[in-house]
Amino acid sequence: MIKLCPSMMCANFAHLQTEVEELDHAGADIFHMDIMDGQFVPNFGMGLQDYELVRQKTNKPIDAHLMIMNPGKYVEKFADLGANLIYFHPEADLQPARTAGKIHDLGCKVGVALNPGTAVTSVSELLHLADYVLVMTVNPGFAGQAYLPYVDEKIKQLVALKEKYHFEITVDGAISPTRVHDLAAIGVDNFVLGTSALFGKQESYQTLLANLREGN
Repeated sequence: MIKLCPSMMCANFAHLQTEVEELDHAGADIFHMDIMDGQFVPNFGMGLQDYELVRQKTNKPIDAHLMIMNPGKYVEKFADLGANLIYFHPEADLQPARTAGKIHDLGCKVGVALNPGTAVTSVSELLHLADYVLVMTVNPGFAGQAYLPYVDEKIKQLVALKEKYHFEITVDGAISPTRVHDLAAIGVDNFVLGTSALFGKQESYQTLLANLREGN
């Protein structure tokens, strides 16, 4: 069964908690929160206050996608705010294995995040520590970009490894309904949903999420 993960960076910030309540009721599985520092990626994302507002309105899992330098310094803050899963980019951390261990020690699931240009082989020594591996299918930092088809090969490599290492695969970036169907068919587990499939549509969140699950 696939998991559908609304990207809250794409939500209406003026009514953030209402958005959370509607998505929760509609059947969202995991709330995806992009945290950016303007250094690892050229943009700023959601902050600690936004994270707290989301947690107040749902008991469902919330992740923290740390697109920041030195993520190991900040994982405790997000664990304290109720994060269930913390993704970090190994190339942003001097000691990624230690950071993965710290996340586990805090009672959270470990997510290893790969940029489009990051090879699977470069994180091979972390896969045994990962509960989730997130593949960016656009360059990180901005919503509304086009899907990068060359990442499909990376996804296939991870599908071939996930049973050995017991991790789930998440994809993030320009995930349309067609992509959900096609990638679920080859073994992708979790889908971060933004403007390509969920936000800014005429249909209700409940209808959109139900349609995405159909046949997957």
